[in-house]
Amino acid sequence: MNLTLAYRGRSAIVSSPGGLAVSLAPNLRRDRVAFDAAFLQPLRFREAIGALHDVVVSDHRYHAKDNSAYENYLAERNQREAEIRRTATSRTRTAILKESTGVDPAAIAAFETDYRRLRNQYWGARQKYSNYLSRHDPELWRLLVPCDPVVTVAPDCLFFECFSVDESSYGCLTVDRGAFSGERDVALGTTNVDYSWSLYEHFQTLRSYRETRFLVDPGGIEVKAGEGPGYREEKIDLPPSWLRGFMQIQAAMSLPMRRVAISREGLYSVLAFLKRHRASRSPRAVRFELIPGQPVAIVLEPWERRIVLHSLPYDGPRSEVIRVWGRDRLRLLARLLPLMDEAEVYLLGNGLPSFWSVRMGEMRLLLGLSGWTANDWTGSGALDQLAPPAEPSDALLGDIAAAFEDSPAKTFDQIRQRTGAAPAYVAAGLNRLALMGQLIHDLHAGLYRWRQIMPVALALDAIGPENAETAAARELVSHGKVKVTRDDRRDDGLRILEGEVPDRPVSLLLDADGRMLRGKCTCSHHFTGGLRRGPCRHLQALRDGSRTAQPLRSLDAWFAALGI
Repeated sequence: MNLTLAYRGRSAIVSSPGGLAVSLAPNLRRDRVAFDAAFLQPLRFREAIGALHDVVVSDHRYHAKDNSAYENYLAERNQREAEIRRTATSRTRTAILKESTGVDPAAIAAFETDYRRLRNQYWGARQKYSNYLSRHDPELWRLLVPCDPVVTVAPDCLFFECFSVDESSYGCLTVDRGAFSGERDVALGTTNVDYSWSLYEHFQTLRSYRETRFLVDPGGIEVKAGEGPGYREEKIDLPPSWLRGFMQIQAAMSLPMRRVAISREGLYSVLAFLKRHRASRSPRAVRFELIPGQPVAIVLEPWERRIVLHSLPYDGPRSEVIRVWGRDRLRLLARLLPLMDEAEVYLLGNGLPSFWSVRMGEMRLLLGLSGWTANDWTGSGALDQLAPPAEPSDALLGDIAAAFEDSPAKTFDQIRQRTGAAPAYVAAGLNRLALMGQLIHDLHAGLYRWRQIMPVALALDAIGPENAETAAARELVSHGKVKVTRDDRRDDGLRILEGEVPDRPVSLLLDADGRMLRGKCTCSHHFTGGLRRGPCRHLQALRDGSRTAQPLRSLDAWFAALGI
């Protein structure tokens, strides 16, 4: 997918006798978005936007150990050996050329010497430049992150969204409109902004003793393409994987979650212990032990370090233990501890994504983490299976979109009243629009906000192919290759399924909503990742092949789990 971005000038911080002005250059290719106001707490914004920048440039993928010293030794040894071979070859060639006639040996030797020197000079400079960019040049992140950060001006807040380099972390900084004073020109909407490394460096110069104004430049958006000073245009090949991952995040935030409150002392204890200790063996999970009415316990594996949040009892409906991974990425929150008022964690389930929310007065940073770094947002198949078991109609999607015409932020009940549809189908429609990049779910405020991640609405096939295991499961079911041998309902409401798909013994344990809890299959996909990578085609085919024709009942059960 090709995305064109056009800016008038570059984002910058401009000094004036009255203070500083943070001016963000918006994308001219999108609808007019503007904002101009003064910060009441510029230091909070400096630290919050700094943490968001850390999310943008973070890359926690595995990187090989630096063996440059040993490699240099081998290179020197190989160079000595090559020199000996070249000397012997040169002597032999000179002797042969002396015996020939009409050829000047000195000219041939000079030509070969110049050729080797220039070739080595070219490839040496090329390799050196490549290594420098990959290791030292901060501007490289502008190439790795295929789209500039997204800024949305809403009636009650501003929020900034970004995606990490390794596509495993999502950051959203929300700033209430109450954090500003002296608002002048406000135009609601969503746009990309030019955010360079130099702008981040300028953010660090913000101080509390001088006024700082924040501007999404309204004049820049009104300039026609190709006209006006400082106009520049960038064309970016937007990878479908990046876009799909960004939208998977939004869809995940509309699914049922467990909310766990964390105190500042508790978060500090987690980060401090992880900074001082490095696990040398598995497991490396963060385990949440949740018992209604009891203090929440966070256990760090494999040390079994237990951190009990005595002041914050769990208010969930039932007892459970949830393990999540990717704890190294939590260090991005360390710089927010001095400003933090409270924090919350939203958990989807074992090995599934988690969302960490930190409130700093009128600002809040949401950090969304995939199940683990290698299982990034773009490759996670489990979220597709957590989606509501329904296909919302185009008419319903249009009604939900029309409900946001008078206000870009609405509660679930307001949307349901405007559409008149059943709550279960409204929830399914909201999930689908989130997956299409049309809206975002504000977890803390309990609002759905109309926010188009792209200037135009996108079809699902435009953000990448369907999960391969899901497509293969559909083929198995359509060809009648699923044989169910057992379908029992236990006293506790759980459902046991056993069968053969095809000629392969498989078994499943489903909850009352049809969600997979445990499974057993002999295929390589399930053996290497279990359900954390998403169920294999055989487990999906067994579940889909055993479904009865009661979609509304199943969808109502899914909606009841939302707890809205």
